[in-house]
Amino acid sequence: MKKQLIYLLFLIPLTTMAQSKNFLDVAYLETSAQVDTLVAPDRIYLSITIKEQDSKGRKSVEEQENKMAKELKALGINIDKQLKIKDVSSNFKNYFLRSKTVLKSKQFSLLVYDGLTAGKTMAALEDIGIANTYLERTEYSKMDELELELKGNAVKKAKQKAIALTKPLDQKIGAAIHIQDNSQPYYRAMATPRMEMKSMAMDSAEPLDIGFEKIKVESTVKVTFKLL
Repeated sequence: MKKQLIYLLFLIPLTTMAQSKNFLDVAYLETSAQVDTLVAPDRIYLSITIKEQDSKGRKSVEEQENKMAKELKALGINIDKQLKIKDVSSNFKNYFLRSKTVLKSKQFSLLVYDGLTAGKTMAALEDIGIANTYLERTEYSKMDELELELKGNAVKKAKQKAIALTKPLDQKIGAAIHIQDNSQPYYRAMATPRMEMKSMAMDSAEPLDIGFEKIKVESTVKVTFKLL
């Protein structure tokens, strides 16, 4: 029994070495490929800040908020789904060393789906005295599906390259024996993209048509094929 156990322990390392050696003896070809595309953002986030004015006839945050809601609804924006409160704060200032006045502010995040609506929104808010509005970020809603599609296209391109490399040698490629995905994930919390006014009419009643920088998405893979 002891002799059999010793024999098995001795045989396992030899078997492992033989398997490793067989893998190293396989003729293979390694190729890499990269594909990319540009997509127009379809989720545009605007940051809106409403502040009470430090003046005698100041407008309250609530009054400005109601005016903003009215303007957004007039533009066809669903404020229950597209408008979110980000922050509420109050600043205390002393007057005549005794009395105190509370100045409140509210910050919102507004989601719109195209540049024209974003332009109309910014123009409408400016008309009612809410000018502290800026582009926060842009996103593409079908990013996950797009990334998977690009990965598949990158693998196909790697196979095409492998076929092109082996054809002059009268050889063929077999099954892929190793695939490595070197793609960098797309981070949604990216820096603020560039924004440009594509057209601005002299008449302030005309909406602003805003164009946004397209989002670049890329995928890189490395594929190892067995040579036949």
